[in-house]
Amino acid sequence: MSNPVRGRRGMAVAPHALASQSALAVLREGGNAIEAMVAAAASIAVVYPHMNGIGGDSFWLVSLPRAGGDADVIGIDASGAAAQGVRAEHYAGRTAIPFRGGDAAITVAGTLAGWDEALALSRERAGGKLPLSRLLADAIDYARHGVPVTASQHRNTAGKAAELTPIHGFADAFMPGGQAPDIGALFHQPRMAATLEHLARHGLDDFYRGELARTLADDLAAAGSPLALADLQAHRAVRRDALMLRHSHGRVFNMPPPTQGLVSLMILGLMDRLDTKRHDPLGADYVHAAVESVKQAFAVRDAHITDPAHMRVDPASFLAPDALDAMAARIDMQRAAPWGAGKGPADTIWMGVIDGEGRAVSMIQSIYHEFGSGVVLRQSGVNWQNRGASFSLVPGHINSLAPGKRPFHTLNPALALLDDGRTMVYGNMGGDGQPQSQSAVFTRTVQHGMNPQDAIAAPRWLLGRTWGQTSDTLKLESRFSPETVAELRARGHEVDVLGDFDETFGHAGCLLRSPDGALEGGFDPRSDGSVAAF
Repeated sequence: MSNPVRGRRGMAVAPHALASQSALAVLREGGNAIEAMVAAAASIAVVYPHMNGIGGDSFWLVSLPRAGGDADVIGIDASGAAAQGVRAEHYAGRTAIPFRGGDAAITVAGTLAGWDEALALSRERAGGKLPLSRLLADAIDYARHGVPVTASQHRNTAGKAAELTPIHGFADAFMPGGQAPDIGALFHQPRMAATLEHLARHGLDDFYRGELARTLADDLAAAGSPLALADLQAHRAVRRDALMLRHSHGRVFNMPPPTQGLVSLMILGLMDRLDTKRHDPLGADYVHAAVESVKQAFAVRDAHITDPAHMRVDPASFLAPDALDAMAARIDMQRAAPWGAGKGPADTIWMGVIDGEGRAVSMIQSIYHEFGSGVVLRQSGVNWQNRGASFSLVPGHINSLAPGKRPFHTLNPALALLDDGRTMVYGNMGGDGQPQSQSAVFTRTVQHGMNPQDAIAAPRWLLGRTWGQTSDTLKLESRFSPETVAELRARGHEVDVLGDFDETFGHAGCLLRSPDGALEGGFDPRSDGSVAAF
């Protein structure tokens, strides 16, 4: 057993230790959980640039306690839409939108609008008053003076060098001297430092409607992107009602479409009905129940989830007890159901913060694939996302490309208000792996009573494709017992066994606050992260 980090006055978890420290510093200075999250989000955009950045999207869940013991859970959707000038005809002769280059940089980057909307909520509901210059200070320092390169950044840069070196601006930004920077070497981003300083002076909205927006539009055009100034000017982050699952242990929240938050909640609802708390959390029955629940939920996702303006069903209807009962009844605990294909890989970061007043934030931001589109804008140093590559070019497809449409998102931050009075924020990165790892962390913590550090460190599974692979097998970490692996194969699962603490399975995190104010948290040893508390 490993011990979680414990505290009382505030706690943060991130997949890079410098980001959790940025959040903690803000909490120590009297900032609230939302302000601390913005500081962490800015820092991690700089120190983990292969996984996320200000050229991507973000989603937030914020829990704000009310008098009497309950809380309001508020979602913020900061996802960007496709350019108004984009057309499927532009990709004539192709079967799919490319993942790299200007042809992939086709959706607005919504992350900074999400920070801005979150800070507005902070001022309205949490007494927020720290200046933006303070919240961006760590990130500016790391960008200007350098940050030691992680093994993850080095590995991803070296592994994608051949693919990304020809892309507009990539090598100049991420391969100083023409090579992937060495592990531990200081990595500098002077253009990003200048961009963040500009935003600290002029406000985050300048990214969309100010001087910075004009330079972004010019450089996007030079990179071959269809995005224009008008697309940036039209973007706004919006507050949304969270989806809610009534679980046997409490209320679990996630983001509505275009995210796959519905999928994460459905998996938990199905595992609850399969009574997985009876099973060994490292055994074949438990993993089989989880994987078969994933298949049921992914079938709903692939048939229905898209930009909510284009959806034909109410996502909450799939969380109704009778709907979940019917899906659970279709699961055979002795035999694996047929499995088609998932949505594929994604690089992302998830972070959580809880402050001493019980305000809690679950936030995720992403540029989709590692280094996004690979396009790095000349004047600002912004690495633009490739989230639009998830659009389909098939006419009539639920996620078909259309001007002004938002793509399907694997991103989904999670939050729970448990019946025992605890508040829980948790999440993970990794495309199809996000809802699967969420189910592992939640059930092992809430149903099996593991502390959050043990729940996160325990071996995980992933059904579907991973980075650089076309296989949709069931991947297991090698720390599962040979008996578990053999039994899963006997039930019809096509199993691949990967490494002990393999980054393929994502970078999860979890924080819990008890009714008396005690905090405990766990971080993922597969990441470069930490839990910071006081």
